[in-house]
Amino acid sequence: MSIESQHDLDGLKAIGAIVAEVLAALPAAVRPGISTGELDALAGHEFDRLGAQSSPRTVYGFPGEVCISVNDEVVHGVPGQRRLDEGDLVKLDVTAQKNGYVADAAITVAVGDASARSRALAACAERAFRKGMEAARVGKRVCDIGAAVEEEVNRSGFTVLRELTGHGVGRTIHEPPSGPNYFDPNARQPLTEGLVITVEPIIRWGRNTIQTGSDGWTVRTVDGARAAHYEHTLVITKSEPILLTA
Repeated sequence: MSIESQHDLDGLKAIGAIVAEVLAALPAAVRPGISTGELDALAGHEFDRLGAQSSPRTVYGFPGEVCISVNDEVVHGVPGQRRLDEGDLVKLDVTAQKNGYVADAAITVAVGDASARSRALAACAERAFRKGMEAARVGKRVCDIGAAVEEEVNRSGFTVLRELTGHGVGRTIHEPPSGPNYFDPNARQPLTEGLVITVEPIIRWGRNTIQTGSDGWTVRTVDGARAAHYEHTLVITKSEPILLTA
């Protein structure tokens, strides 16, 4: 969406703060032995307390409050009985809605004493987000964000998953424009003042190959390699973007 009034900005800031609060509560509960279903129940409790709803559940019928993806699970992991182990790499993806506004954010968390390579992958996803955010200015184009993300990921020795992109957001969970995490010469849409988008590097080590699991939701790497995801919702301005979910 594009912000058209102060009311829009206030509504987006309100849901952005809720997403930030829920996303902060989840890593504090991550530990060896906890199940992804228990983490999801915590997110649901927080949504109820804050008067918000899960957008994936409401819009798409996703079987959980939030997406929780472990290790080779890249995105859209379905919470359930799986228990986390020491060294796991967990993607926590929170998208919520309230009063007609939507915000979306994700982080990657290491469980206990994860390997140096796993931690480096998670750190790279966050750095790539920061680089993408720096390119998100009025006068730039969608492809400039992707180019900045891809450069950082490649420099760090990891791989962008090209099938998975950032997107517009604000009134529903996915809106135009699509935001590739690599330089796509066709992604020429100008970044205009007030445009609300996510920047979300989704990366892995090894080859760019993924598949959707038998549950119809969970996207995982074909070869079992680990992946990382880092995302925030922001508003384009002539200078630094407004970061809504952090």
